[in-house]
Amino acid sequence: MIYQVLARKWRPHNFTEVVGQEHVVKSLIHALQHDRLHHAYLFTGTRGVGKTTLARILAKAINCPDLRDYNPCGVCDICRSLDEGRFLDLIEVDAASRTKVDDTRDLMDNVQYAPNQGRFKVYLIDEVHMLSAHSFNALLKTLEEPPPHVKFLLATTDPHKIPVTVLSRCLQFNLKRLLPEQIFRQMEFILNQEGIDFETPALKLLARAADGSMRDGLSLLDQAIVFGSGKVAAEDVYAMLGTVARQPVYELLGALARLDAAAILDKIGELANLTPDFGDILKQMLQILHRIALLQQIPGASDPEMDTETLKDLAAQMSPEDVQLYYQIALIGQRDLELAPDPRSGFEMVLLRMLAFRPDTTEKTVVKRQDGARPAPPSDALPKTDRPQLSAEPPKSGKEPMAVGTGHTDWADMIAAMKLTGFTRELANNCVLAHLDDTVCNLILDEGHKHLRRPASEENLQKALQTYRGAPLKLVINAEKTAIATPALQQIKDRENRQQAAIEAINSDDNIQALKEHFDARIMPGTIEPV
Repeated sequence: MIYQVLARKWRPHNFTEVVGQEHVVKSLIHALQHDRLHHAYLFTGTRGVGKTTLARILAKAINCPDLRDYNPCGVCDICRSLDEGRFLDLIEVDAASRTKVDDTRDLMDNVQYAPNQGRFKVYLIDEVHMLSAHSFNALLKTLEEPPPHVKFLLATTDPHKIPVTVLSRCLQFNLKRLLPEQIFRQMEFILNQEGIDFETPALKLLARAADGSMRDGLSLLDQAIVFGSGKVAAEDVYAMLGTVARQPVYELLGALARLDAAAILDKIGELANLTPDFGDILKQMLQILHRIALLQQIPGASDPEMDTETLKDLAAQMSPEDVQLYYQIALIGQRDLELAPDPRSGFEMVLLRMLAFRPDTTEKTVVKRQDGARPAPPSDALPKTDRPQLSAEPPKSGKEPMAVGTGHTDWADMIAAMKLTGFTRELANNCVLAHLDDTVCNLILDEGHKHLRRPASEENLQKALQTYRGAPLKLVINAEKTAIATPALQQIKDRENRQQAAIEAINSDDNIQALKEHFDARIMPGTIEPV
């Protein structure tokens, strides 16, 4: 007996057997139920998700004389002949090999003839996006106004290459990528029916490796059965796929959590002896880091496929910020891995980059000097005899509290030092400093500028003050009249004073006076500007 691969042997023959495309199946069954069949259907999606299979089932359903719950019966002559590939009224075309316009014209010449056996003549064109522009033009007229006995079923992995004139004449269904759990359940069912021994972790690994394609998953399952000499074991699947079990990846992340670069490189050396796919190891690290991040935010978020206790230990050793950083570096590292001189060195650099870019969480106190002098070096950099004695008391801020009437100049200088911009600077310039210490900053906003109060501006000003003062202070702004000029008013007065001084300087200049007397010269208004 000729062996038939699992992907063909277990291809669905009716809508009930289709896995993971319930949204499409529901629409097609309702169309059959209410006899509202469109003349052209377009099935799109990635490879191995069931586009051609659904098209064949639909071709069988619209021709089967004995539908059972709007599923083809599978036992009548039409169903059997269609399953065996000898149904004359199903014309399957591979557009990838028949792209010429002459092929399409020959095909369309037979559209006018009535079906031989069934109710409809069905044209199933696979990879329809491969047709040439002239072929689409030859197909277009028939697709727009086909005879009542003709149905078109088109399938493609790239609908963007199909002209919009064709798309507008089709009823389009987008098939989803299958989830690993759906592929795993189908593999489990098939192996139970075939009587083949298997290990659950092995099937889950194959389901993830299928990358959303049922056909790819069943092809890998066939390969695993042969590789394992009639059974599917996790160790054999790891070896077949060139992947590494999760335990070494846990150990690698544990060394990363301890910031032990030597242990990380030793573990990578051990993994390299297994000739693994380092891209797959990065993918496993991403999956584990994802679960760690979930555990840190939601303590009860466990994954039955992973070692919960190990995940909890890693979640306790890593800060949430480090987990997010490691995840982002690993994510970008996947893209850069193929650019490295060799996969191992590229993988090592990704792990070393995680250590290098991890922020230093050691607390350092930097005292800002009032006189603008450079701060003293940290105590670690001083000779042992010159180190100051450490005090248990918190460091005192170098800024003293300010009160109304004494802080105008300081407030203008602070605005300049904080380098504010936009609306935040306008808000600060139209305020007067009422009080400032290490806990609170009180500002009085000129009543005529209430419109400058915006949540974003106040938030930016508070952050700038906290950075300037080096303390998490609170910002309080009250809008009222004030006798003290705001920095904005002072700037206006300063400009007016400079302008007046410039005018007086010009008018009192001896050369200007001589020009006025001898040449009847005059100064044009608005042309004097201070330098």
